[in-house]
Amino acid sequence: MNEHLERLEPQPLWRHFRTLCNTPRPSGHEAALVAILEQWAEARGLAHDRDAFGNLRLRKPATPGCEAAPGVILQAHLDMVPQANAGSSHDFTRDPIRTRIGDDGWLRATDTTLGADNGLGAAAALAILEDESLAHGPLEALFTLEEETSMGGALNLAEEWLAGRLLLNLDSEDRGEVYIGCAGGADVVVEAQLPTAPVAEGEVAMRLSLTGLRGGHSGMDIHKGLGNANRLLVRVLRALEGCEVRLVDYHGGTLRNALPREAFATLALPADQREAALARVAALEAELRAELAGVDEGLALALEPAEAAAGEALTAQTSHLLVAALHAAPCGVERMSSEVPGVVETSNNLGVVGLAAGRFHLCALVRSLRDSATADLADRFKALFELIGARVRVENAYPGWTPRPDSELLARFCRLHRERLGSEPAVKVIHAGLECGILGGKYPHLEMISFGPLIRGAHSPDERAEIASVAEFWTLLRALVEDLAR
Repeated sequence: MNEHLERLEPQPLWRHFRTLCNTPRPSGHEAALVAILEQWAEARGLAHDRDAFGNLRLRKPATPGCEAAPGVILQAHLDMVPQANAGSSHDFTRDPIRTRIGDDGWLRATDTTLGADNGLGAAAALAILEDESLAHGPLEALFTLEEETSMGGALNLAEEWLAGRLLLNLDSEDRGEVYIGCAGGADVVVEAQLPTAPVAEGEVAMRLSLTGLRGGHSGMDIHKGLGNANRLLVRVLRALEGCEVRLVDYHGGTLRNALPREAFATLALPADQREAALARVAALEAELRAELAGVDEGLALALEPAEAAAGEALTAQTSHLLVAALHAAPCGVERMSSEVPGVVETSNNLGVVGLAAGRFHLCALVRSLRDSATADLADRFKALFELIGARVRVENAYPGWTPRPDSELLARFCRLHRERLGSEPAVKVIHAGLECGILGGKYPHLEMISFGPLIRGAHSPDERAEIASVAEFWTLLRALVEDLAR
């Protein structure tokens, strides 16, 4: 599978990326890939070990004569976001990713996420380890687990384990840019068992669906005006309250760090209100499509008879309170940074919302460049949903990465970028949860930068990587490792 990848340059990097594409690796299912990489390291005589959480480290001693150079850690995460188009039967725990090379110079997958985030970074680290023509100091390749779901690998990384002083995070997604800071974040989980009542004889069940949105990364794409299916479907539910609708069930989004592309709800409403509801939905579809014109063109909103009659629905008062709370919940950009122009400071993504048999579940992801703002926005969520009797917990909190613009490592990277690519790189802070903040908390001595190839549409089936940028990324990485050995 994916033999065409090995025809691309740089061939060693793409060969390793083919292995990653052929090995299923959604978060929590990285064990098979870890075993393959251990076997590969064993065959090449590279030392390898894991910490208690399962994070993998491969080590290569310095080239003779470079033993005194600072140790360099090449860092990437092994897991990928599993998102597929509606109607796809792809099983991310069993099926390989099917890649395709476009005439436009971009690599994509068929109906699914590509896994270039962070597969290309991991492949580059492996290619560096096998490059016998490269002069280098002591090398460690750190491959973390479960980054996309909880930052679990970084949060549970063993202390006093890594030996290097410089860390190259290979998880950025823009050519011509280097990152020196990132947002921290936290998951807000809301749960409640809500009262229900039988669907009355005069009520009918209808299925409300909102589909066709582009989706995207809940940090890097949060400011682009893309639709959030949960936010929009709740708006529709709010507008339908005049038709006396009651919620039977709800399902929207699949990951807290991906902008939800689809959301569905089953409603119970009086039969004599059905035509009014249909008309309202048709009007709302036109309204929402107009609002998203030029940004997220594919929205489709439909209200159709449910396949089976509903048994229980939320009580009218509970349905009203839940919709009101969801409608009032923070969603999207909360504040732009006053210190880093053009960068989002604080945001929230209504990532996953579910309701079945009266049991309500929500998982949102709060991000901020300021840890205090992350805590405050999470607390606002807590205060809001406690008003309807829900249980709220904040978990998987991770710190941001404080920029060091005077870093010698950054200066070297910028010099090499000018020499090799003929341009000055843009030095950036990213509104996304790179693992650098967590790693820096565990290893305060580390000097870090983050860079990578050009990737667009991460966390959605529209994910794609520009092939030419991968060659540039490889050139920079290789040059930097060699320069640091001097």
